[in-house]
Amino acid sequence: MSDERDSAKSVSLDAIFDDGEPVKGATAPNNTIPSSQPAKDPARSQDGVRPVSPDHGADRSGPNHLVDTQGPQHLAGGETAASEGGLNGLRTVVEWLAVVIVAISAALLIKEFAFQAFEIPSASMSPTVIPGDRILVNKLSYTTGEIERGQLVVFDRPVGTPGDTDQLIKRVIGLPGETVEIREGGQLWISQAGQSREEATLLDEPYLAPGADISVADVRANASFDIWGPNCENQPREAGVCVIAESNYLVLGDNRRSSVDSRSFGPIEEDSVVGRAVWRIWPLSDLGSF
Repeated sequence: MSDERDSAKSVSLDAIFDDGEPVKGATAPNNTIPSSQPAKDPARSQDGVRPVSPDHGADRSGPNHLVDTQGPQHLAGGETAASEGGLNGLRTVVEWLAVVIVAISAALLIKEFAFQAFEIPSASMSPTVIPGDRILVNKLSYTTGEIERGQLVVFDRPVGTPGDTDQLIKRVIGLPGETVEIREGGQLWISQAGQSREEATLLDEPYLAPGADISVADVRANASFDIWGPNCENQPREAGVCVIAESNYLVLGDNRRSSVDSRSFGPIEEDSVVGRAVWRIWPLSDLGSF
């Protein structure tokens, strides 16, 4: 009898509990929550708790049959496992909500301070951009750089300018301190600060479509086609000529015969510029930078 008892005592718990089968009555959670901690090997668990497993053919009357009916791991009817599954599901929902909130916040911050998409509603900038095109505007472009001639800029619509959009897009033609003049043939001549108008240089504009230039007859006959504005420094008004004040820029549409631009409202102030148009993002067939 003594040998038999000694033999029974030597039986390991691993021989009684089967680690490879799922717990009867327990419900596995539908979602697995990623964890920053590596999964622990049951055989190397440091807290001394073993997973409870069903015993296939184990001797329930033997001295080594260990059933803990009081501890939190006793899965009566799967209640503890179901509770854990519910907590895991709730944790998953909370994590996804956090991801969505962060993503929306990031998108709003980007739109407010970095990039914003705009749709082109009119043909005033044809053929560079046409109605239905969508462009991406870099709002940070001029926080570290200067506005340069030839760039496409989006700016707040000047007060009193007709239209149903809050912003306009035009091309930068004249810079602060320059004199811009329309001469015969509708061409633009520019003289730098300190130069006489006889020293002006013809502006090369390869982006214009044939017949999209300004006709001198229109300029001389109708002030709405005149590049002079109240904020030009040459006073009184001189048709077809504008001396640009500091921190001001003269802007024109590429479709010169169908554009509301500096010929209507004069040069724009630097503070009104929203940003630089850098990319056409729609249609995809015309995707590219300006």
